[in-house]
Amino acid sequence: MQRITPAHPHALFDCAATRRIEAAAAAALPPHTLMQRAGRATARLALALAPHARCIWIACGGGNNGGDGLEAAMLLHRAGHPVLVTWLGTPDALPADARQSWQRARDAGVPFADTPPALGPQDLCVDALLGLGLTAQARPQPPDARLLSWLAQMHAGPAPTLCVDLPSGLIADTGQFAPGLGPATAGAPAAARHTLALLTLKSGLFTGHGRDAAGSVWFDDLGVTPTEAPGAWLAGPPPATARAHASHKGCHGDLAIVGGEGLAARGMGMTGAALLAAGAALHGGAGRVMLALLDDGATAALPQQPELMLRRFEALALDRTTVVCGCGGGAAVAAVLPQVLQQAPRLVLDADALNAIAADAQLQALLRARGQRPGSATVLTPHPLEAARLLACGTPAVQTDRLAAARTLADRFGCTALLKGSGSVIATPGQPPRINPTGNALLATGGTGDVLAGLVGARLAAAPLADAMTAFDAASHACWLHGAAADRWPRGQALTAGRLAQALDC
Repeated sequence: MQRITPAHPHALFDCAATRRIEAAAAAALPPHTLMQRAGRATARLALALAPHARCIWIACGGGNNGGDGLEAAMLLHRAGHPVLVTWLGTPDALPADARQSWQRARDAGVPFADTPPALGPQDLCVDALLGLGLTAQARPQPPDARLLSWLAQMHAGPAPTLCVDLPSGLIADTGQFAPGLGPATAGAPAAARHTLALLTLKSGLFTGHGRDAAGSVWFDDLGVTPTEAPGAWLAGPPPATARAHASHKGCHGDLAIVGGEGLAARGMGMTGAALLAAGAALHGGAGRVMLALLDDGATAALPQQPELMLRRFEALALDRTTVVCGCGGGAAVAAVLPQVLQQAPRLVLDADALNAIAADAQLQALLRARGQRPGSATVLTPHPLEAARLLACGTPAVQTDRLAAARTLADRFGCTALLKGSGSVIATPGQPPRINPTGNALLATGGTGDVLAGLVGARLAAAPLADAMTAFDAASHACWLHGAAADRWPRGQALTAGRLAQALDC
């Protein structure tokens, strides 16, 4: 068993692949072996999390997830630990393995009850109600009122919760809750949450609502080696690199930030976004950073960043420069996009550049053409609303299946798509997508997306090649570093985008 941290990459599997892996393992092992292993792993982690619990409440459903909980209850009870089981099943309707675990629990004298106990903060809830059965396509029947009540008690109560395989109600492939099975109240749970993923790690634990629902994720492969290739990856940190002593600034890439509409055009100045991206590029290791603001009158607003090199847009050598385009670009960015799309070999498109492309079929055609051009690398960095505009759908459709949305963007435009949000998803054609494990809610403040765009640009500019994998790695590594900076943020101190850019550890 291991605790999953951002320090290493991890293979992720969808529900269908997990079922195939489970079926192959079950066929090769004696009956009931996997459930016994799952029960042992659950009991072991329960004791590690709450060694002094006066009561361990195990809420079990009527399927195999409930069977795992019943097996754990039997083992804990036999070892003398205070266990109480509430159960939604009926013996005649149980799958064979779950029925065997139910019988073992009854034979061992495990106490069953119709209602949950009152728990304190030193006690433990174990959620073994629902497992892999929920999918985005197959909607469940109206949930049992007892199940909803028990889940609400776990969410609002003072005792920590251990979820067996998945938090009940969470769809394994998407990180969204099935209808009617999300938390009864918005916000973070009242107490700590842990999830013990069994056999495989599921993508939904790390994106969408999955991160809040799962809490700390632990993993036990039950002694089974997967028989399939991963469908996605939980991203790990970028490889450590050292700059050669004999290098110079030209070795680490020229980067141009194009954006920052000033007040003159519409009375809505957004130069700060371009400045934040430029500052992030400087702190992210770019060799030279040029700033091409889309309003000449805005240059007087520059802060004390003398390292930046001011340029008029027409003075940029686009064909020899990595470009980050769109940060604070407003309406002005549309006029420069045709040149940028056709000439820049390495390109990061953010914010208003994405909105302009979404509204213009010709710009979309130019973006798609980049994907067919050798020696070009392109990264899109949309938030969910920008992704919805590019896909001509609603934001809920993007959030319902974030991995699918990122893959569709990547395939449609032949580039790397970095879909921002809780568990940002990075996708590129022909590769399993990556989910970023770093970052937290401190990033929910204005300008942090501009910082990310600048950092992606710095990583892209420093790479030796301009191709699809370069873009994929640059986006993945920048996203990991961006989130890690937020994870290191001192407790009690407000995170602002400018301070975040200065704190980048690259």
